[in-house]
Amino acid sequence: MKRTRIAATLAALVFAAGGLTASTASGTTQAASFKNPVVWQDFADGDIIRVDDAYYYSASTMHYSPGAPILRSYDLVNWEYAGHSVPRLDFGAKYDLNGGRGYVRGIWASFLNYRKSNRTYYWGGCVDFAQTHVYTASAVDGQWSKLSTINKCYFDAGMLVDDNDTMYVAYGNTQISVAQLSPDGKSEVRSQQVFQTPSNIGTLEGARFYKRNGNYYIWLTRPANGQYVLKASNPFGPYTVQQVLLNMPSPVQGAGVPHQGGLVQTQNGDWYYMAFIDAYPGGRMPVLAPITWTADGWPRITTVNGGWGANYPMPNLPPPPRQVKPMIGVDTFAGTKLGPQWEWNHNPDTTKYSVNNGLRLSTATVTNDLYNARNTLTHRIQGPSSTATVALDVTSMRDGDRSGLVMLRDSSAWIGVKRDNGRNRVVMVNGLTMDGNWNTTGTGTEIASANLTGNRIWLRVNADIRPGSGRQARFSYSADGVNFSPLGSGFTLKNEWQFFMGYRFGIFNHATQALGGAVTVSRFELSTP
Repeated sequence: MKRTRIAATLAALVFAAGGLTASTASGTTQAASFKNPVVWQDFADGDIIRVDDAYYYSASTMHYSPGAPILRSYDLVNWEYAGHSVPRLDFGAKYDLNGGRGYVRGIWASFLNYRKSNRTYYWGGCVDFAQTHVYTASAVDGQWSKLSTINKCYFDAGMLVDDNDTMYVAYGNTQISVAQLSPDGKSEVRSQQVFQTPSNIGTLEGARFYKRNGNYYIWLTRPANGQYVLKASNPFGPYTVQQVLLNMPSPVQGAGVPHQGGLVQTQNGDWYYMAFIDAYPGGRMPVLAPITWTADGWPRITTVNGGWGANYPMPNLPPPPRQVKPMIGVDTFAGTKLGPQWEWNHNPDTTKYSVNNGLRLSTATVTNDLYNARNTLTHRIQGPSSTATVALDVTSMRDGDRSGLVMLRDSSAWIGVKRDNGRNRVVMVNGLTMDGNWNTTGTGTEIASANLTGNRIWLRVNADIRPGSGRQARFSYSADGVNFSPLGSGFTLKNEWQFFMGYRFGIFNHATQALGGAVTVSRFELSTP
């Protein structure tokens, strides 16, 4: 521990002196420090694990499909999209936008873990406060399938695979319980409450379950400004509680207190805590900090000037086997399937889209309400600000069709093409709104338009998602992909947290008269200034 601290201190001194990089033994250049947030995209309620030399991070996705994305890293700082644990939200028609809607339901805080005995990854989560669904895979980027449905809600669950291969799940809100699963992971053997949160703490939830030096730890959040930990010598208690943080200053100006998330131990024995910060309108962003342990086995966050550091020394880890794939850049939809960076708004109608060196979106819904339209394809926004550009071929649009690029949340705006009476126009529309029960209250008002003569158009949105109020998105279009013209006015982004998910870019094509039309997306680019 002492040697690790000395190395960390030296690295911190290098950073303080302005040195951002250091040479490794192999001669490659490696950063001496990292900056928070480590991922400036919306990945909340994270669970984090290490399997051999790879780190995996799982997150909530609510009504987006596929659900429960997994990121991969080799250094805890640079991450890439790897896969999804829930291939389809197979929990009822509302998740298909078919006779109902699943906004702000679906995939909430859930667990991800790896069981060495059968080389299997496990994901589990409670859906609709009713049942807990367990999925498994032999590789995070492979095919996940449902193992079982347990007829009980493991609310905000964390899984521990004990040294003897027994699987436990910690869960609950205020009343914290532990369940022991059957050896095959399909059912519950035993469950009991192990802790009642005292009233002076308030609410505790977001459980993660660990074992270290013979002690069991349940990592719990006090939403949205605190973190606590329970410790016991037996998985079923009795547990004692300690505060880990409360109202700790954020590493990002205007953002909330780091909380929830999980702990992970590196190959070298160091520990790190990956939490998230509320950073609306963009969402909840993962932040990373080192953890030390007291002599009697309690975790402590390494702080900088009393707060969560905006910068820390890079984790002391082996050189990565390869560079991870950047989370921004160009997608030309090569091949025949979408990459793991994409998620649909609710489950898609798979008969109405195809990928074949380009994305073809056929209209899947006749509606005047974009929130009811199937097959809107979404991509997270890169913070603190970024620009999305899509290239659309609108040759096959039909009268009444609407296609474009949307800033999607419970208050939305878009730029795109309206085809009416055999004529295409490029328009900017705002005023798409929902109420607090996620019912549509506004289907949009066209505020600017221009004639469109050709069949190809480039649509662009620049989004400022720095945490705070008054942030704006700005829309523009181009007929040649080079010269862009602004359209409409700046759209002020809503920064209340209640929708949970932050703003996303969305590509849509829906009908208002009859099905049969289509557009082709040849390129999507996400870039930062």
